[in-house]
Amino acid sequence: MTTFDTAVHLVYLAAATCFVLGLHLMNSPGTALRGNRLSAAGMAAAVLATGAVLVRDHGITAWAVAALTAGAAAGAVAGLVTARRVPMTAMPQLVSLFNAVGGGAAALIALGDAVQRSQEAGTPGLQTTITTVLDVLIGGVTLSGSLVASGKLAGLVPGRPVTVPGGRWATVLLALATAGLAGLYLTGRTGALGLSGIGLAALAAGILLTLPIGGADMPVVISLLNACTGTAVAMAGFVLDSSPLIIAGALVGAAGAILTKLMADAMNRSIGAIIAGGYGTGDSAGPAAAVGGGAPVRAITAEDAALQLAYAHKVVIVPGYGLAAAQAQHEAVALARALTERGVQVSYGIHPVAGRMPGHMNVLLAEADAPYEQLKDIDEINPEFPGTDVALVVGANDVTNPAARRPGNPVSGMPILDVDRARTVIVIKRSLGHGYAGIDNELYTRPGTAMLFADAKKGLAQLLAGVREYAA
Repeated sequence: MTTFDTAVHLVYLAAATCFVLGLHLMNSPGTALRGNRLSAAGMAAAVLATGAVLVRDHGITAWAVAALTAGAAAGAVAGLVTARRVPMTAMPQLVSLFNAVGGGAAALIALGDAVQRSQEAGTPGLQTTITTVLDVLIGGVTLSGSLVASGKLAGLVPGRPVTVPGGRWATVLLALATAGLAGLYLTGRTGALGLSGIGLAALAAGILLTLPIGGADMPVVISLLNACTGTAVAMAGFVLDSSPLIIAGALVGAAGAILTKLMADAMNRSIGAIIAGGYGTGDSAGPAAAVGGGAPVRAITAEDAALQLAYAHKVVIVPGYGLAAAQAQHEAVALARALTERGVQVSYGIHPVAGRMPGHMNVLLAEADAPYEQLKDIDEINPEFPGTDVALVVGANDVTNPAARRPGNPVSGMPILDVDRARTVIVIKRSLGHGYAGIDNELYTRPGTAMLFADAKKGLAQLLAGVREYAA
């Protein structure tokens, strides 16, 4: 091994270490930014080392260098501008688009490698052909599935479960066709053309599998597609014999798979049931529905709610998708800050599936400079509710429904935030519309609950004005 080869392997090893350490640092809001930068630095070093190897081995022409440089620069600028301009509420669909790009790129790598090998003498090994097929298959499903998921979140595709006539049979036929083409490719009876057929079948399957899933299930779907992206990238690493790609893809795939399982458990759902689709959707606004079989609901004015908050000793704010949709994170944090200045102890109760992607609420509140120590997950905040004077629920529905503690309904067994165990509950919501489970929230008819019917942003602004008035 030459000195150059040793140096390259050391760079790859350092890059892999950066990936692992970066992923570890992302487990806390306080260190997540550092972890992201460390991972990005590791990937940049790996890309530069790979480029150096290509130049050293004369495996790339001057025109190819120019094309790669131009493509990388254009992609970097587009990604940087998009990431900076996209509002935080649209971050889930941006993440889904990134998943699509990753899966599509991995599939194209395998296709390009297959075309190149078809022009060379010799037969690729079984490991290469298997990973090539898996790369194209997983990458194709991820590409089209992520585009549909992004379209649902952006409102370009109906968020409700969309059933395609004969879709399940079509999916079965596509699976059989893919298996047949894969068999032909693995036995050398077809080449890049058969692989392209697998890619097309995978694209169609991704659409058919994602369309029937409701928009409210998209947090789990995005996490699952993120795991698929990582797996496809790892397969591409095997195809190219690139250890950084294998390590990075495996880390993303494993992290995405673990997160998907945690998200599904937090919704009391099986991953299979989510993929089957048609469970329900929280995207239909619908008219105000009767709650609890017509039980009365107590409405409250913003002035009375502000009075309760201003003279409380402990307040827990529970953000949900309503807060994200109204982009009311700054108002929520401003209210929390005003209460804290009055000596009120304030925390945020974060449910793992609140919002539209994993960590959505944490990202929104971090954008508004909410103190990290005030953000508490479900296991940490639930024991505190019995000692809480006011639980302020902002646009969260099923994750606060006490019906989850009883069997026989769609949210049975789902871990919820125990806001009903607080002394007083104030819910900011535009209507009594259902969440993704499509059932009444029994919290709304409890004696200790008051409803402030308002848009989250407007309601929080009214509460903030009221609290400041009492402080004057």
